[in-house]
Amino acid sequence: MSDRIDEIDLKIIKEFQADARQSYREIAEKLRIAEGTVYNRVNKLKEMGVIRKFIADINYAKLGYDLTALIGIRGKGGHLPEIESKISKEKNVTTLYDVTGEYDAIAVAKFHDRAELNELVKRINTLPNVERTNTMLALNTVKEQHGIEV
Repeated sequence: MSDRIDEIDLKIIKEFQADARQSYREIAEKLRIAEGTVYNRVNKLKEMGVIRKFIADINYAKLGYDLTALIGIRGKGGHLPEIESKISKEKNVTTLYDVTGEYDAIAVAKFHDRAELNELVKRINTLPNVERTNTMLALNTVKEQHGIEV
């Protein structure tokens, strides 16, 4: 089987994005291909690192995480990997990006309340080689999803 992504692979990915709990048989029936083909393609996509894991799409607000913050972090030259390593271990941080522009990294984090947010921002600001942070609060979630249309 080729290491190239083809139209069938993309259709399988699209099915998993719609519902990762559906069986290989269900996907095979929808795509009119053999169940073994789905199984082999999914294994290939896993081995290639295209499919990293199957996750639930959680509504964090329903769990009490009503506050979403975007935290811009500026670090001293050459120390960004160690700063990011520490920030990525924080339980409230859902996403961490290297970025261009005014900041070196942007962290997206979710909190129950302002006190939790305050504690994290203070921990980040006291990390060695962090020059400064800038915190923005999300007022409304317009779109939040982990997949894109393929």
